[in-house]
Amino acid sequence: MARIVLVHGIAQEQKSADTLEAEWLPSLAGGVRLAGAPALADDLWRDSRPGAARMAFYGDLFLRDGQQGGGDELSVEEWWLAEELAGEWLRNAAHSASRETDRDRARAELARLGGPAEEYQGVRAAARPVLNALVRLRPFARLGVAFAERVVVKALKQVTLYLTDETIRKRVQERVAEHIGPETEVIIGHSLGSVVAYEAAHLHGRPLPLLLTLGSPLGLRTVVYERTRPQPPSIPPGVARWVNLADRDDLVAARPDLTPLFPGAEGVLDSGYTVDNGSKPHEAAFYLAKRRTGEALSAALA
Repeated sequence: MARIVLVHGIAQEQKSADTLEAEWLPSLAGGVRLAGAPALADDLWRDSRPGAARMAFYGDLFLRDGQQGGGDELSVEEWWLAEELAGEWLRNAAHSASRETDRDRARAELARLGGPAEEYQGVRAAARPVLNALVRLRPFARLGVAFAERVVVKALKQVTLYLTDETIRKRVQERVAEHIGPETEVIIGHSLGSVVAYEAAHLHGRPLPLLLTLGSPLGLRTVVYERTRPQPPSIPPGVARWVNLADRDDLVAARPDLTPLFPGAEGVLDSGYTVDNGSKPHEAAFYLAKRRTGEALSAALA
């Protein structure tokens, strides 16, 4: 059982709870220190008190015995979702990208995609125009369309497995529940981990001072929002405060302001916070190291 439960996101299957704790805790302590709570920062990292913060690791559940390079291939239905996901990321960039040039380019790409239909050979080819448009924006521009496609494929595969495979979902939640007990005061989730953390808070059944979601896709209607549990989505009833942080250029955080989508007690959900993670807008460590993360955490643990 842990006072702070950490929940990671996608593409962590080659790591472990220990390696992720070693990556997350220094950044988390740094954010707390910036917020003016050095004793708590030392407790989290330098003193390394056992049990203070633990990583709920589930990445290994996405590994398959004998899996080769094609292990992340999508089904036909998932390729249609990939197109929708890329389109939603593009629309988000057109609305909220930090640079005017990115907003203008995203709007131009959306206008072009809305033109006459082209002939495509198969569902994978149908997703290509949207991916090609997306790759012209940060953070994909320097990496090429092939990389953008791999990002979308891996993201969608693991997200849809969690949201549609009952065995995977149950086992992931069991991993989180192993660390949650009466002493748990904070659950922190990044990326897909924010979806896991949100559902765990509903299942927790006890008062929880803080739910902290970072770079969250919970507002992503095409893939996530309507598949979360319970339905309809709402603020977990035992949560005293829910803080949601997003970088404006984090395309995974499709809708930084979750308030209209998650009804509940007034003043609990503190969403729409924007932070600047520089060239890596979705990086977990960068979110954790922010003063706003530290302020939320130190206030909950005061």
